[in-house]
Amino acid sequence: MRIEIIAVGTELLLGQIANTNAQWISTELAHYGANIYHHTVVGDNLKRVVHSFEEAQKRSDVVIVTGGLGPTEDDLTRDAARIALDDKLVEHEPTTEKISAYFKKNSRIMTENNRKQALVLDRAVVLENDEGMAPGQMVEHQGTSFMFLPGVPSEMKRLMNESVVPYLIEKYKLESKIKSEMLRFIGIGESALEEELKDLISSQTNPTIAPLAGEGDVAIRLTSSGSTPEKDIAGMKSVILERVGDFYFGSDSITIEEAVQDLLVQRSETVGSAESLTGGKFVERIIQLTGASSICPGGLVAYTPSAKQRVIGVQEKTITKYGTVSSQCAEEMAVRAQEMLQVDHAVSFTGVAGPSSSEGHNPGLVYIGLKIKDQHPEVFQYYFDGSRDKIRQRAVNKGFELLFHKLKMKK
Repeated sequence: MRIEIIAVGTELLLGQIANTNAQWISTELAHYGANIYHHTVVGDNLKRVVHSFEEAQKRSDVVIVTGGLGPTEDDLTRDAARIALDDKLVEHEPTTEKISAYFKKNSRIMTENNRKQALVLDRAVVLENDEGMAPGQMVEHQGTSFMFLPGVPSEMKRLMNESVVPYLIEKYKLESKIKSEMLRFIGIGESALEEELKDLISSQTNPTIAPLAGEGDVAIRLTSSGSTPEKDIAGMKSVILERVGDFYFGSDSITIEEAVQDLLVQRSETVGSAESLTGGKFVERIIQLTGASSICPGGLVAYTPSAKQRVIGVQEKTITKYGTVSSQCAEEMAVRAQEMLQVDHAVSFTGVAGPSSSEGHNPGLVYIGLKIKDQHPEVFQYYFDGSRDKIRQRAVNKGFELLFHKLKMKK
């Protein structure tokens, strides 16, 4: 079975929106051993969309199309499908009634172009869309199965899970023969990780081992096929963690802040922050987690020297003698944050994000302070490259890394 994914929308070509739909569909279907041969992105141009459908029909058994089913003039998927598949469009009355009821319920006037969302191909199997207005459609044409799905990710995913995947499993007798697990590491670079595992990588068969670089962390993707994929992955994972387990913080979609949260919850401990150049980004990433209130009462954000004195309580003599961009200031910020927020652990950030220098220091210089329970405070100095935002993001990532390893050492 050869599968092709076509995403329709000029905004994808312009980079205004990432094509996450194709990524998600590929990941889901890979679990069933399905072969994705092509990813295509086509703009909102009728001739080009028609051409992409015609080319896909020649080379693929299944074509999954996302986007272009909305009510506006640039939503061209239906018209292109009508032409490429030599069919006609008819109104799907249940969808029309659903759209009308929605506008009536919200006391709004339904404009005529909204009826466009109820148009379906005459030969289509209509897929009810409980998440939105436009339904999905499945059409068989000259031996190729076309699936037309909304571009809104939540709508697309629901229709894939409820309709498309079951259809493909039944028609092509798919079985879940491929499993994968992403092992995530922090505090070790991609090249160093690969060096530790080079003999395993060079002799890999099943499962396969693929190092991947991330933003602030690195990963190893293990993929196994066969009769016992879970067992094969577990065995290789055990071998890998024997070598580099000190840097491992979790699997698959876990983030470093979630890993920190897990450790704090296990210990019934709390964390807070005092932030200057990061502007609250550290505590923001914690607070966005479900259940964050049990581990984080808040953070202190102060940008100017006077604010550091008033808000965080940094002594004037510290700033006068050493400056705000200093290890002494970072240390005092961490100590004061622990006291004022009454937390077990505190992290502080000060430095120069740029683009200009500050207090005689070039952009990229960052001090991160840690106050772990009753231990003596520690300060770490770094030089980060990149834009202003990149430096701030890297500082936050490093703060989570330092805290994670300190907490892990206490186990």
